[in-house]
Amino acid sequence: MIDHGKKEVLGVYVNAVDYEAGVRAIIDAAERQKPFAVSALAVHGVMTGALDPEHRYRLNAIDLVTPDGQPVRWALNRLHGARLPDRVYGPNLMLRTCEAAAAKGLPIYLYGATAGLLDTLTTALKERFPGLIIAGARPSAFRTLSAEEREAVDRGIAESGARIVFVGLGCPRQETWVYEHKAALSMPLIAVGAAFDFIAGKQPQAPMWMQNSGLEWLFRLSTEPRRLWRRYVMLNPAFLFLLACQAVQMPLVRSGEARRPKGELRFG
Repeated sequence: MIDHGKKEVLGVYVNAVDYEAGVRAIIDAAERQKPFAVSALAVHGVMTGALDPEHRYRLNAIDLVTPDGQPVRWALNRLHGARLPDRVYGPNLMLRTCEAAAAKGLPIYLYGATAGLLDTLTTALKERFPGLIIAGARPSAFRTLSAEEREAVDRGIAESGARIVFVGLGCPRQETWVYEHKAALSMPLIAVGAAFDFIAGKQPQAPMWMQNSGLEWLFRLSTEPRRLWRRYVMLNPAFLFLLACQAVQMPLVRSGEARRPKGELRFG
């Protein structure tokens, strides 16, 4: 098990952990019914914090941020000597957590996406983990919620008996969600990005050699060019530039420059 704690990458604190340490921390919080926010960040996720001081504050308030992308793992190894042998990829983190939750009888809850996708995802998870208890599922409203609606979401999750919540709203909405809901829910809230689509079989995953080589972004760009081209064409070079500045002790983005958000966004 590897857990070197939080390390700064472009002003964002990322945990230098492996899968075993990440799953153990999540299950421990679930068993203790402890508020615990989690996210798996690739380059895009780190850059959302690097470019926005308020979102950087949210990310740095999350308890466990795993290195979802190979470039983020490489940054931890290069800048901080973490010696991580692998990334902690959101879809795999979700599957490993579900496996552990099934073994320990900890019910899960699914939040986000569409009702149809949640139905398919529920079926896929139950087929893979027959002992997994899915306490409930709620699709995204795809809009900002009122204060009353937000309270109803929290109440529904709490009353479902769930002990772990997986959130699939897309980055950075899902990280904002776990940050804003953490205080109201005494359980791990895990932002897992495209994991819902991948596990449900709605989107193809990159071949393993591309994942291991840090080229998953290229595969995803080829499958969704109109939606993702700005993310990768603009943010990947910016990530490398800012990383080079940090490596030579001339950081352009710092964690200390994060700014507390003025209010809630209440993504639903």
